[in-house]
Amino acid sequence: MRIPAHSVCTAIRDDIVAGVYERGSRLTEELLARRYGVSRVPVREALRTLEAEGFVVTRRHAGACVAEPTEQEAADLLEMRLLLEPLGAARAAQRRSEAHLKVLRGLVRLGQERARRGNSDDLRSLGGWFHETLAQAAGSASLTTTLTQLRHRIAWMYAVEAPASPADTWAEHGAIVDAVARGDGERARSLTALHTERSTAAHRLRFAAAADRAERVRNSQRAVNMPSLRH
Repeated sequence: MRIPAHSVCTAIRDDIVAGVYERGSRLTEELLARRYGVSRVPVREALRTLEAEGFVVTRRHAGACVAEPTEQEAADLLEMRLLLEPLGAARAAQRRSEAHLKVLRGLVRLGQERARRGNSDDLRSLGGWFHETLAQAAGSASLTTTLTQLRHRIAWMYAVEAPASPADTWAEHGAIVDAVARGDGERARSLTALHTERSTAAHRLRFAAAADRAERVRNSQRAVNMPSLRH
């Protein structure tokens, strides 16, 4: 696979989020350069960026490795999201452009249509685009970057259950866009806070779930290997 040098960071990040590189695994410049068809220079730069974002750590005698976040670190990310997404929506109500509104409304229409059809794969992508556009509409490069990094890290650490009622989720999105369109920052903030709180309940830690599965397997193996009792 060959990708442009400037896209190396995105490609490595996407592969970390997708689980191609497991937590704690080494990330050697030589192997990464070969995988993405670039020199070691953009790989080195990408690893520095990913370390700043929290996806990579540098260990003595091991070099760059995929980070191994704790449950507390993962929980902190959701708390930060609860604080920052409503702020972004309030800012968007004051700073959005007509182009942002057009995209947001288009996404809501598509989301509502897909929700009626029950196409969960499309809904996940559309939801991501919706929140990314809403963050961009806030008119703050630093806030947009922070929210984007939060979404990447949350997607890496958490599995998200499909909402019981996708139509309700997209109705909430529509209400947020209406508030943003009217320039009502406080309503946009409160609606987004409520929406974020509800969606947070659907998040389940990926590594905690994996540990639970491993423990169940060990327990079942012990049960199978136990000698039967003689009466």
